[in-house]
Amino acid sequence: MYSSKPRRKIIPANGDDNGDKLDQLLLSSAICNNEDLGPFVRKTFASGKPEILLQHLRHFARSKESEIEEVCKAHYQDFILAVDDLRSLLSDVDSLKSSLSESNSKLQSVAGPLLSSLDAFVETRNVSKNVNHALESVRTCIHFMDVCSRANHHLSNDNFYMALKCVDSIERELMNKIPSSTLKKMLEKKIPEIRSHIERKVSKEFGDWLVEIRVVSRNLGQLAISQASSARQREEDLRIKQRQAEEQSRLSLRDCAYALEEEDEDELGGGGGIGEGGYSNGGGGGVFGFDLTPLYRAYHIHQTLGLEDRFKHYYFENRKLQLTSDFQVSSMTPFLESHQTFFAQIAGFFIVEDRVLRTGGGLISKLDVENLWDTAVGKMCSVLEDQFSRMQTANHLLLIKDYVSLLGVTLRRYGYPVDALLDVLSKHRDKYHELLLSDCSKQITEALAADKFEQMLMKKEYEYSMNVLSFQIQTSDIIPAFPYVAPFSSTVPDCCRIVRSFIEDSVSFMSYGGQLDFYEVVKKYLDRLLSEVLDGALLKLINTSVHGVSQAMQVAANMAVLERACDFFFRHAAQLSGIPLRMAERSRRLFPLSKARDAAEDMLSGLLKAKVDGFMSLIETVNWMADEPPQSGNEYINEVMIYLETLVSTAQQILPAHVLKRVLQEVLSHISELIVGALLSDSVKRFNVNAIMGIDIDIRFLESFADNLGSLFSDGEADQLKTALVESRQLINLLISNHPENFLNPVIRERSYHTLDYKKVVAISEKLRDPSDRLFGTFGSRGAKQNPKKKSLDTLIKRLREIS
Repeated sequence: MYSSKPRRKIIPANGDDNGDKLDQLLLSSAICNNEDLGPFVRKTFASGKPEILLQHLRHFARSKESEIEEVCKAHYQDFILAVDDLRSLLSDVDSLKSSLSESNSKLQSVAGPLLSSLDAFVETRNVSKNVNHALESVRTCIHFMDVCSRANHHLSNDNFYMALKCVDSIERELMNKIPSSTLKKMLEKKIPEIRSHIERKVSKEFGDWLVEIRVVSRNLGQLAISQASSARQREEDLRIKQRQAEEQSRLSLRDCAYALEEEDEDELGGGGGIGEGGYSNGGGGGVFGFDLTPLYRAYHIHQTLGLEDRFKHYYFENRKLQLTSDFQVSSMTPFLESHQTFFAQIAGFFIVEDRVLRTGGGLISKLDVENLWDTAVGKMCSVLEDQFSRMQTANHLLLIKDYVSLLGVTLRRYGYPVDALLDVLSKHRDKYHELLLSDCSKQITEALAADKFEQMLMKKEYEYSMNVLSFQIQTSDIIPAFPYVAPFSSTVPDCCRIVRSFIEDSVSFMSYGGQLDFYEVVKKYLDRLLSEVLDGALLKLINTSVHGVSQAMQVAANMAVLERACDFFFRHAAQLSGIPLRMAERSRRLFPLSKARDAAEDMLSGLLKAKVDGFMSLIETVNWMADEPPQSGNEYINEVMIYLETLVSTAQQILPAHVLKRVLQEVLSHISELIVGALLSDSVKRFNVNAIMGIDIDIRFLESFADNLGSLFSDGEADQLKTALVESRQLINLLISNHPENFLNPVIRERSYHTLDYKKVVAISEKLRDPSDRLFGTFGSRGAKQNPKKKSLDTLIKRLREIS
């Protein structure tokens, strides 16, 4: 069969015209090439000559018939040859058929025994397969029973993880290999039951651990806070040593060297977690540990069971409920008694959670712990606000504040922010100090009420150290002989102890509260204690309980000692606050007890003036028109001098020199005023120069008394004492002067008579009489020349009257 027909070249017949030949050639070519004859048909009909087209087609058909005829002739010859070949092959086929039949008979005879052997082999092989399958099943069953036995053994020993591994192995590797459908059904039923049993057992252990960890957390929190307290105490001891060394260095007593001691802080319950070989107990290292094995075991088992997320949620919710339960404050027990347990429970809770976060393998997230802590901080702040608002005792508030600050120190080591707690403590700073001021006010009132206004007797050196040296109120570094009578009464050390306790309590409250520089706060409240509480109590004591000179003198002596003690108070506050003493001394202020000091000195001066008034009343016995001046002074001055000398001998034993000077200055000034007042009084109608000379002698006695106190005071202070007599001295000098009109000279008056009031000068000068101005004395002196001094005095009086 041919794939394509050969194309014959059509040779156009000769004799046609060129156009017809061309059309015929084109038509033949189109037919041979299987092209569309439509254009030729349209062209023929368009020209109106279809017979030409038919002619061309007939010509093409005749040319093709001849070609077909030639092809058929060629194929016929080939067919005849093929028939001849088939006839020759027929005989060969017959011989082959007979040969095949013979070969088949031989094959049948030979293959019969072989087929029977093959059937026997197939049967034997099937038996072998069955036996091997049976052996394999037996081995599978033996392995299955072994795994089941091990699973039971692990279950009986509460080794749940290994039991689950066995169960998983059975389910994953043996379930499809077990030939028994009964066993398969049994396994399908028991495996979930085993897993449920393990889950229940582990959940029970975890529940028991939840109960146990609450007690452990409380003990853990108490121990952690106690360790923080011990560390704080060590820091305080070291700080005291440093202050002592600095003080010794400042005083250049000796070269002091000290070193900071480094102590290794054992972290509470060091690391632990889920190890490769099972579970750790979570308590390795550190001072102590706490057992997290049940927790980690339960978590691991739930991970194996594919219940990890459910267990995480269960753990978090249970711990959250426990924390909420820990927030409950019993109304039956005072918070002061239960606050340590309350805060220790919370501290222990978060120490445990910190360990679980670090070693639990993702059991709880950092965000969850932070949320729990935020909740706890909010609740603790609320409880503190409520409890602090109810407290009316400073010591109770301080105890709770100290414990809360220790809680903050403890939990800050684990990375928990405690600023909110410290802010609550700072918020109640003012209330605490108000309560502390109130407590100290009561104590000071009681101490002052118990004062007997007697000098304190100290029989032993430890008493001196406790009552004098500890407050730095000694006047000398030499230890006195014992028994020692102090210049102050027992009130002074009692009040000093109260103030020192106030300072220490104030510093204790301000310390570890998040504020580093708190000296100004302590100083502010110390100023209030001294200037308001102590000063007010002393003022009340002076105004209501002091009734005699000895009591007033003792109070004045106490005030002088308290003035030294106040310097110690501010230095002590600065030291405890951790600032250099030079800064504290730079910010020193006036004596805060100045009102009480002035009142005490005024009270003493007033009582002394009252005593002096009694002696000065004898001035009424002075002979104002004496014939001659008294040689040893007037009687009243002798009494006054005896009293003043007795007063000085007594007062110098307890009063400091500057206090004694101020008191004596007031008394002498009062005596001077009494002398001037006596000359001005209506009871003295007139006096002569002899009486004035007697007063001059009296004043000289007083001036001599002031000069004799030079051993107690400096020369300048003795001169200041004499200035207290300046008014009476200037008045007497004017009266005995030969030129009293010099008073009118501004320069002389400013230099010698600046304290005199011209009205007093006029009134007193009018009373001065010359000795010749006696009764009937004018008869003997009529026509005599007038005394120049008298004339000068009259001129002075006249001029001063004109000025007035």
